[in-house]
Amino acid sequence: MIDVLLSYTSGLLLFLGCFFMLTGAIGLLRFPDFYSRMHAAGVTDTLATVLILSGLMLMAGWSLALFKLALIMLFIFFTSPTASHALARSAQLCALRLTHAPVDNGPADVSRPTAETSTPASRMEAAEGS
Repeated sequence: MIDVLLSYTSGLLLFLGCFFMLTGAIGLLRFPDFYSRMHAAGVTDTLATVLILSGLMLMAGWSLALFKLALIMLFIFFTSPTASHALARSAQLCALRLTHAPVDNGPADVSRPTAETSTPASRMEAAEGS
């Protein structure tokens, strides 16, 4: 009974992991700019990998393979978001700037700087404040 439940649960986790990998690949092809594509790749890469490794861990049972898969999952869990952040930060500091469309809230809103007149630091402060 437990073996059947573990088999179905691991199959579901593997299927969900493959589904998220597929949606991440579609996002890489369909999203319009670098940052959207990188977000799709980074989020789905981490989530799909954790789901696939969790399914494999359930299939492995209590063995050395379980320990190795847990170490791989821990490594991916920390390095994938860090790599995505480093890539986005280096793209921001180089030629790939974020393009902000000016928000038109009427003539009363003069406190928000536009993308043409502000520095990257002031745009980041404005984004954190909203």
